[in-house]
Amino acid sequence: MINMKKYFKINNIYSVLFACIIMLVSCKKNYTNPGAATEAAVLSNANGLTGVAIGLQNWYTAGRGGLVYNTITASGLLTSEIYCVNAGNTDEAQLGTGGGAVQNTNGIVTGMWSVCNKIIYDANNVIANAGEVSDKGYASGLIAYASIFKALAIGDMAMFWDHVPDSVGNNVNFMTNINGFTDAIATIDNALNAINANPVSSTFTSNIPAGINITNTLYALKARYALFAGNYTVALAAANNVNLSVPSVFNFSTVTLNPIFSNATSTNNIFQPIDSSMGLPAGIQPNLSDKRVPFYIAISSNPRFRINGFGAATTTPIPVYLPGEIMLIKAECYAQTNDLVNGLAQLNNVLTKTPAADLFGVGAGLPPTTVASQSDLLTKIYQNRCIELFMSGLKLEDEKRFNRAVTERLRSYLPYPFVERNANPNTPTDPAF
Repeated sequence: MINMKKYFKINNIYSVLFACIIMLVSCKKNYTNPGAATEAAVLSNANGLTGVAIGLQNWYTAGRGGLVYNTITASGLLTSEIYCVNAGNTDEAQLGTGGGAVQNTNGIVTGMWSVCNKIIYDANNVIANAGEVSDKGYASGLIAYASIFKALAIGDMAMFWDHVPDSVGNNVNFMTNINGFTDAIATIDNALNAINANPVSSTFTSNIPAGINITNTLYALKARYALFAGNYTVALAAANNVNLSVPSVFNFSTVTLNPIFSNATSTNNIFQPIDSSMGLPAGIQPNLSDKRVPFYIAISSNPRFRINGFGAATTTPIPVYLPGEIMLIKAECYAQTNDLVNGLAQLNNVLTKTPAADLFGVGAGLPPTTVASQSDLLTKIYQNRCIELFMSGLKLEDEKRFNRAVTERLRSYLPYPFVERNANPNTPTDPAF
């Protein structure tokens, strides 16, 4: 079992650093501190490695600085899923304006970049040192759990920047974002190999926060990033390995609050949904009978449209992925390879799914559709990804992948934060849009 004194000590350190990391991180991506011997000690045993691994989930999910908040906010504002309620929230307001208004000093841009790199750095330490643990099933659990957050961090960077660091260290080089997705897949494959060789022990799973199904999540993320990389064969095979009857979520509590509820829903001061169109243009807006719309968007008096769904309450869990995402990955893989019959069948699985039949209550409850062509099928898949995965942080990447008109978004990629540019001469030129 974990030494709880050590566990809380580690996580208290993470809580303090969380507030400072955005200001302190540079392209060096060197997160060591003067207590190097202490860090070495932490990384040399199961208790310490578990504490660092648990910290990864905290970095990813907690508060306004976590990646859950930042990815949902950045994607939502840039694709008009949501709007900035109060222009005094400068960082969100810049993203809601888009274009050149998004500055290199933007707190969400800087925070997302810094926390992604922090997670990758810490995950690398866990993965590299898991071999110090004699229990092979515990060690494979450490590798797999840390790899989930490393892959998510790499994937998030690749969705929002056109180039991403190819390593961790000083003056690192950059690779294309497509290579970033491929790197995330390689991280996942390494984890899958580890747990196939030595199944994750129950001792490990009892020592980490409840909610994440490790094997399912690895396959779901592999399917997601292979799809984003355009590798449809790999994406389809991975999607077929996901058990859609088993949920995988980030859980929250009255201590660690749902970041969308605590920052946006409850305050009504940062952002809210634009309206029931979900930011989609005429022609592909949701059917008025689509039950996913009231799931995600509540109607009130002021403002009329309010966040619901996975930002509805203090402790509402946020799924790592949705069953509908996996179905739509399958649909797109078939459609992209011109298998319209199977692609349409998977799309109709999503359209006809009722709220009661979905693990999270996300169901359109609509009749099946028909399509006239591959292009028609792909457009309907895009439409349903935008509805099914509303406010998931994935829409910006989808708009680019489906070659939607640039007028439908406010920016395609984020500028590189000055904490990177000012310290790393290899930082690429900022994308024009």
